[in-house]
Amino acid sequence: MIYLDNSATTQTDADVIKVMADVMANVYGNPSSLHGLGVKAERLMEQARKIIAQELAASPQEIIFTSGGTEANNMAIKGVAEAYQHRGKHIITTELEHPSVYDTCKQLEQRGWRISMLPVDHLGRVSPELVEQSITEDTVLVSVMHVNNEIGTVQPISEIGKRLRRYPKVLFHVDAVQSFAKLPIYPEQWGIDLLSVSGHKFHGPKGIGCLYKRKNLQLTPLLAGGGQEQALRSGTQNLPGIVGLAKATALAGKQRDAFMERCRAWKEWLIQRITAEIKEVRVNGDVTGNGGAPYILSLSFPGLKSEVIVHALEQEGVVVSSKSACSSKKEVPSRVLKAIGLEDEAAVGSIRISMGLMTTEEEVRHAADALLKVIPSLQQVIKVRKR
Repeated sequence: MIYLDNSATTQTDADVIKVMADVMANVYGNPSSLHGLGVKAERLMEQARKIIAQELAASPQEIIFTSGGTEANNMAIKGVAEAYQHRGKHIITTELEHPSVYDTCKQLEQRGWRISMLPVDHLGRVSPELVEQSITEDTVLVSVMHVNNEIGTVQPISEIGKRLRRYPKVLFHVDAVQSFAKLPIYPEQWGIDLLSVSGHKFHGPKGIGCLYKRKNLQLTPLLAGGGQEQALRSGTQNLPGIVGLAKATALAGKQRDAFMERCRAWKEWLIQRITAEIKEVRVNGDVTGNGGAPYILSLSFPGLKSEVIVHALEQEGVVVSSKSACSSKKEVPSRVLKAIGLEDEAAVGSIRISMGLMTTEEEVRHAADALLKVIPSLQQVIKVRKR
């Protein structure tokens, strides 16, 4: 089976599994306990915190462990909303955000907050100028994802952060779930105050992530309890997951440059071959230069149904997705694809190919062959039915 749905989740690396199993068997103490087993667990946790902080050129104290990207996004947005509502009740975000940001903002809207959902262009990019123009005296937070999980567009985060420096009372949150450990990210340099990470997107374990929180920034915790994680995220820390997250971060960092080079070449080759042999296809998002993540490719085949394409490819031994795994079972056109201007017919006929560190060139070539076999066959069926 050729797995090309790495934006949904990735296969856990064997070395990550190994270190996690070792921790489960031998370092089972509670990091908050005062005895020897607890101290050993705490030391291991803090070593992991340092590794993750190094990836962001941050300090270990700025890393708060969570259960994943969804919790990190909720913690950032709701935590800021509660802590800084005396400054105002206005949040700026975009139409392309992950449901854990988009729906969180919608919840706050129901509680009296004003939410500005900024439009994006046909490539899926938000204008830094528009972000700045949308700031008012009541704005407390801007939340923009780094890499879109459906179309791979890379947002101009550093430019947005540069502009936001002119507004010291406006905080900047970035959902980096699809980019952390793959693309370089510099929170302090880019003016980022909060940044979300999820381990299972880069061959780490599920159920673990973290939130980068700039020092001296206030957050109201979502959970009441024992006060772990600087009293911001109560609950006994998931030590095996934390160690696995750090191991995956270190492994991905070592392979990043080679991975990006491979994916860039494969994505370019896929686009050239598919568009040359299939007339009715649209490539979504920005695929030029550094505007799009090289490991995500979104394709639309107007007239076809994405779920039919997905199942047909699976019969050929290739696994891809229709859209974000968080919304793939909803029988509605993708909100992201609609935001970049796709008509319903194209939006419902879209698939996402996403590569990971374990993807090989042979798999990419086989996937292309399968796609070029399946799509014309399905298109022919549609033509016959229309006669």
